[in-house]
Amino acid sequence: MRAQNRPTFTYFGHSTIRCDFPTGEVVLIDPWVAQNPACPDELKKIDKIDVMLITHAHFDHCADAVDLAKEHKPLVIGTFELCAWLESKGVENCSGMNIGGTQKIPGGKVTQVQALHTSSFSQDDGPIGDHATGYMVTLDSGYTFYHAGDTTVFMDMQLFADDYRPALAFLPIGDHFTMNPRQAARACRFLQVRQVIPIHWGTFPLLTGTPAALKEELANHGVNTEMIALNPGEQY
Repeated sequence: MRAQNRPTFTYFGHSTIRCDFPTGEVVLIDPWVAQNPACPDELKKIDKIDVMLITHAHFDHCADAVDLAKEHKPLVIGTFELCAWLESKGVENCSGMNIGGTQKIPGGKVTQVQALHTSSFSQDDGPIGDHATGYMVTLDSGYTFYHAGDTTVFMDMQLFADDYRPALAFLPIGDHFTMNPRQAARACRFLQVRQVIPIHWGTFPLLTGTPAALKEELANHGVNTEMIALNPGEQY
């Protein structure tokens, strides 16, 4: 797949990714921007969002969802329950879905897939449980990438390789709350991705996994996946 057929990815730090499609659409995944300590100041003012994808309801993945959705009026996609909560906060144009479902977005389609993690949001009577998810995003050009959200490795990633054939995966590597670099290397083997971009690392001291460790684990386990290490603010 030629580079002009895939998005330009901008890493905001932690798990927040801006995807600029070659056809002009902008997709923002896991909107944690304003208070994200890893996000460079020059990225904190966003000019355009056509689609917002939210993997789960923890603050470090959706703290700016309401404000950015009200400002830019994108198509907002999350679980059915999370979208209902966002609508209660005044967010318009939500399209709630659930694991296994696929829907059309400007410039492509998204499939919501499972993740092994927790998710919750607060109501007046206390926290409400929800499911954590990931997304397979397929452009109209045919290029497919995977944003895993927060998860550990799981065997069904092998089915993802068969069903979706992603070319690139955004995988968390920080450990403590998600998988570590060794598990992420195994996930690359299961997914059979050509490239991996590590996310959810370095933001807090608890997140000890590093891109260097992932690169070493890929080599140690003979996984033929190219690692692309982005610092916050960098593009691929």
